[in-house]
Amino acid sequence: MDKKLGKSARVGIRDVAAAAGVSPTTVSHALSGARAINAETRVRVLDVAQKLGYSPDLRARGLRSSRTFTVGLLSDTIAVTPYAGLIISGAQDAAAEHQSVVLALDSTGDPQRELLGIRTLVDHRVDGLVYARMSHQSVTVPKELDGIPVVLANASSAELEYSSVVPDEQQIGVDATVHLLGYGHLKIGFATVTDDVPAAAGRERGYRTALEAAGIPVKEEWISAKSGDAQGGRAAGREILGRKDRPTAIFCFNDEMAMGVYQAANDLGLSIPDDLSVIGVDDLQLITQALVPNLTTIALPHYQMGHWAVSQLFAQATAKSDVRTAELLRCQLVQRDSVSAPKR
Repeated sequence: MDKKLGKSARVGIRDVAAAAGVSPTTVSHALSGARAINAETRVRVLDVAQKLGYSPDLRARGLRSSRTFTVGLLSDTIAVTPYAGLIISGAQDAAAEHQSVVLALDSTGDPQRELLGIRTLVDHRVDGLVYARMSHQSVTVPKELDGIPVVLANASSAELEYSSVVPDEQQIGVDATVHLLGYGHLKIGFATVTDDVPAAAGRERGYRTALEAAGIPVKEEWISAKSGDAQGGRAAGREILGRKDRPTAIFCFNDEMAMGVYQAANDLGLSIPDDLSVIGVDDLQLITQALVPNLTTIALPHYQMGHWAVSQLFAQATAKSDVRTAELLRCQLVQRDSVSAPKR
């Protein structure tokens, strides 16, 4: 560091500009990403800023712009759900790209705790808020958030004033079913949930669409709706597989239900994947890699949802249009060992 600055002096934009051989305005643009500048110049400025130990004076910037450089993230149980917690990671990374931080609060589904969380985030004057859910749900945004920029993550709303990002649930159903069809399965069951949620409706719609596109009639008796846990999966599996004419593969609403279907197959003396192929949704690795054989599944884009939601908040803040976006994210198939060709 330049000795003229002294050990305790704060490194400013002018110091970075002098060291990088550019103007203070160029440094400001390079650090904020607000304008397009030469990529080589941007890299040089960022490298010099890091070497000098430069950090923006967020308090001063906030006073000038009425911003606090904080984004709120209010959810039900995301912070205590391992795989859904990636929403927070994605949100934090997107916020960091804008020199901001995330204040994340869980309500644990308690309306009073949610209201307290809203008041806390409002008191902190967050620049915007991500209203998120652990599992894809239709939500009503609390009226207490009126006046604050809000984007929904893993949640959708009939209110068109909010941008939202959710998994493409119908495509999940299509991809899972097409994957099984690709192995030669023509008899495919579906273990789903009784809950009236967008994920259940979308995945079943995709399952039906893929079968119909392949010219295969949907057999209603091969669709069973139970609770979305291992116990429900076991009950659904026994119901579907207990029939004389049983399917050779089952698409499960989630990995927990798939674990139950494994148990049902074992109850009936069926081997996976020799006698029955199984595919889940979530990629909850505590389940997928613990099951034998390891479970083929479709991973939900939690990180991408968190990143998109915060990025959208910043995009809306600088946009001239009030148009809101409903983003559907394609999900990734994770192939393991629970799917094989059916016996001839």
